[in-house]
Amino acid sequence: MAGDFSALIPAACSKPEKDEIPMSKKWIYWFEELSSEHNDLVGKKCANLGEMTRLGMRVPPGFAISVDGYERFMAESGAGDEIRQYVSENRHLLKNVNKQIEAGRTIRNIVQSKKMPYEMREELYLNYESLCRKVNIHDVSVAVRSSGAVSMPGQMESYLNVVGKEQLTKKVIQVWGSAFTTRAIAFRLEKNMEMEKAPIGVAVLKMVNAKCAGVVLTVLPTTGDTGKVVVEGNWGLGESVVSGEITPDQFIVDKECGDSECIIGNKTKMVCYHTSGIRTTDVPKDMQGEACLKPDELQEIVRISKQVEDHFQVPQDMEWVIDQDLPFPENVFWVQARPAKFTKKKENDAEYLAELMTRIFKM
Repeated sequence: MAGDFSALIPAACSKPEKDEIPMSKKWIYWFEELSSEHNDLVGKKCANLGEMTRLGMRVPPGFAISVDGYERFMAESGAGDEIRQYVSENRHLLKNVNKQIEAGRTIRNIVQSKKMPYEMREELYLNYESLCRKVNIHDVSVAVRSSGAVSMPGQMESYLNVVGKEQLTKKVIQVWGSAFTTRAIAFRLEKNMEMEKAPIGVAVLKMVNAKCAGVVLTVLPTTGDTGKVVVEGNWGLGESVVSGEITPDQFIVDKECGDSECIIGNKTKMVCYHTSGIRTTDVPKDMQGEACLKPDELQEIVRISKQVEDHFQVPQDMEWVIDQDLPFPENVFWVQARPAKFTKKKENDAEYLAELMTRIFKM
């Protein structure tokens, strides 16, 4: 292992007790059972959550629903047969964009109209109950996030603050249904793929009672400078940061000397819990000009992100959450890690100018 994770606090969850139920094939996996090599089994997000858990990072406890779970639901609920019949009867019309939009709505309605097959529902319930016992919370609030095994056009949906077994089941099915956006349907037609196929997993993880949340990149994305770490954050849940709805706080930290620069963002809005789901609300006036991260929290985020970069040997794009109920450093949680996208740094000014001139002459 390239990165030294000996200083990281052990993962926040241990392997749950097993509740046995007759099943033809396993389709639910706890994060502790997964690693980055299981991308095709549970999707990239779930595989990454498993890898982070194994590294000893503090990941909210939870489990993954595999691609096989999606396939089983489509087969046993009858949704797959209905989708195939619909496409067979309408394929000649689907070259039209408006028909693709209509097809997306129709197929999504087919999926979401189905109930979870009995055995699948019972096993999902058992795993949710096990999670509730682990964290000692009755009907614990969870995030239900899509986890694609391959890049699919169109963004699949995720749901936050989902409470109770029935709501969990409903949201899992809605995540599966969200694999049928207009762009995804067009992609399947172009590639001559079976319409009902969608390599999608689902992550189910305990919600963190977020004081603040955001992202960290171990590279300056606009210049490719790998000597810097960029941390961005806002009060509340991280959705306001990743969606670009507000100007977050930005911290730029030198990897070698630790010197940092802080730019306080115009944090007028934040995303927080609602009775059911989430909502956007105003940030109190006295908090708008205050940095959302304390110095020790910032240092911890930078420290761990650098170790993850060392482990994977590639700049990282990670999502962090600070729990307002726990003391430091137990309050720093991680909910995503993936390779960062960035502009490669030019070796010298001459190379940059040559590329710039090339772009100008192509205009």
